[in-house]
Amino acid sequence: RGPVLNGRDPPRAPRSIAMALMTTRMMVRNGAECLGRSAPSLRSVLRCAPSQRATLASPGAPTPVRLGVGGAGRSMVSIRASSVTTTADAAAATSASAPFKRHERIAAIKGKDQGKSRVGDTVQLRGWVRTVRAQKDLSFIEVNDGSSLSGIQAVVNGDVPGREHLDAGDVTTGAAVLIEGTVVESPGGKQAVEVAVQSIKLIGGADASTFPLQKKRHTLEYLRGIAHLRPRTNTIGAVTRVRNQLAYATHTFFQQHGFQYVNTPIVTASDCEGAGEQFQVTTLINGIDGPSVASAQSNVASEADITAAKAAAAEQGIVVKTLKDAKKEGKATKEEVDEAVAELLALKAKAESLENSPAVEAGGDIPRDATGAVDYGKDFFGKPSYLTVSGQLNAEIYACAMRDVYTFGPTFRAENSNTSRHLAEFWMVEPELAFADLQDDMDCAEAYLKHCLTHVLEHCDEDLEFFEKNISKDNLRERLRGVATSDFARITYTEAVDHVLKAKKKFEFPVEWGCDLQSEHERYLTEEVFKNRPVIVRDYPKGVKAFYMRENDDGKTVAAMDVLVPKVGELMGGSQREERLDVLERRIEEVGLEKESYWWYLDLRRYGSVPHAGFGLGFERLVQYVTGVENIRDVIPFPRYPGSAEF
Repeated sequence: RGPVLNGRDPPRAPRSIAMALMTTRMMVRNGAECLGRSAPSLRSVLRCAPSQRATLASPGAPTPVRLGVGGAGRSMVSIRASSVTTTADAAAATSASAPFKRHERIAAIKGKDQGKSRVGDTVQLRGWVRTVRAQKDLSFIEVNDGSSLSGIQAVVNGDVPGREHLDAGDVTTGAAVLIEGTVVESPGGKQAVEVAVQSIKLIGGADASTFPLQKKRHTLEYLRGIAHLRPRTNTIGAVTRVRNQLAYATHTFFQQHGFQYVNTPIVTASDCEGAGEQFQVTTLINGIDGPSVASAQSNVASEADITAAKAAAAEQGIVVKTLKDAKKEGKATKEEVDEAVAELLALKAKAESLENSPAVEAGGDIPRDATGAVDYGKDFFGKPSYLTVSGQLNAEIYACAMRDVYTFGPTFRAENSNTSRHLAEFWMVEPELAFADLQDDMDCAEAYLKHCLTHVLEHCDEDLEFFEKNISKDNLRERLRGVATSDFARITYTEAVDHVLKAKKKFEFPVEWGCDLQSEHERYLTEEVFKNRPVIVRDYPKGVKAFYMRENDDGKTVAAMDVLVPKVGELMGGSQREERLDVLERRIEEVGLEKESYWWYLDLRRYGSVPHAGFGLGFERLVQYVTGVENIRDVIPFPRYPGSAEF
């Protein structure tokens, strides 16, 4: 054994390498012979997949031998009795575990200093052209990829690869481009940096004569008619980014506080609100606009047709039996028997088809029971089913097993309203807290709203500045910051009514104890009584609230609460849920609902009932509040409202 260098053995001589190869060959041969196979060559061992190599030898092999095979570019081979690996395998493993990475976006290039720290860097812009301006020697292309409100100006000076697209007029507003260039300081005052173009590639052209979004101000109503293109506008793009950050803040808040995210069903047989304004889900009318009832009836088999078909099949069955007996005596051939059997099968199939043909109901294609009412027992779900108006009841199921949960998904209401505050499809954030009362519920709602506002103020300043100047036209960011840093006032419903009754102003809707508060009353409380401070109103009359809210000891009110904010009024509402079985059953009966439909909801009170509470937030209302956008149809990507289900 030679001297040790730096604590390692010296490189093996060629003779040692040859011996190692022979030893490995023998070990592989022995392993193969034990399996009843001929030993593979060393070359085949090196070529086989790692999963195959492990079967070629027994474990417990000696220290592997490192071999430098061949010249430059060849693999280093590590041979072990149990496996053989190469650096090619290691490279493949590294490639498979390489982190996913997308192209750099304009927002990342600009960063917090508007791109000043990137001066001198070579970058690629992938996005859509907003504007193109051509001068004698220079051309200016504004590119935006949706990652920020403002894009980046690309300056074309001289003949660069792809310049022909610009000269031909193909690089127009709406076109998709890939531009490569260097970030340089901008001599203009509108932007800190621009990109000196080195090459242009036209990815997808846009016909400038027909492109609906020209460089002018479009009304939001017009943009609703081109919802497939409106995300490319400043307003809808900014709304989308704010909405994204609010959704992110929603998940981070609840996840950081240990809540489990639960997906509740969209199709349900329950009416959570008891309002009855639900979209019905049914398959009973499928095909009802097809052939007329008269033509359908002409295709329905009569009892006589069915009886005749069954008789023909029975007669043919006798023929088959007779032929089979004759064949045994040599008086009929196999071909004759097979032909008779085939005809029998055809007659049986015809009889079965006639017997199972659908009958047309007296009132049309919709099945009805003996009383003439729709027979939902024959519907897809076997009972009347609807699109959900809330995921709350289902969230309660999981809260009573996993403590704190939340759901965040679409809900639906068939309210035939064309106001700027209503949608037929909207998203709800609905947390449920087990082992919690109304106080816990109010604390959670306040903390959640503050978290969302703080997050969006930190991450969407450019967009909020745009809304401040062009949409709300007020001190939007200051107002949001005030809510995020204020302690919410908390009063009872009775105290709220007293404040409104003492007001030295007239309201459109009069107020008295027992009626629900209107937006004008809510705004008066937050903006004037409490000087632009958020207010939580609690303990509402049970007559204006849902059946599942916990009845207070006074028998007149329930443990419900609404969160009111300046400029909007109610933003979210919640309650402590009724955990007492007898009280809940009585409340269901009082509001005229069927207890049978809520048997599972009542079971939660029979088996391990606990005090629990929760609230609901209309997500679009939150986006409206943060952006100042007045019409709720402009804060959801694809608005659904009466008469509109495009896109």
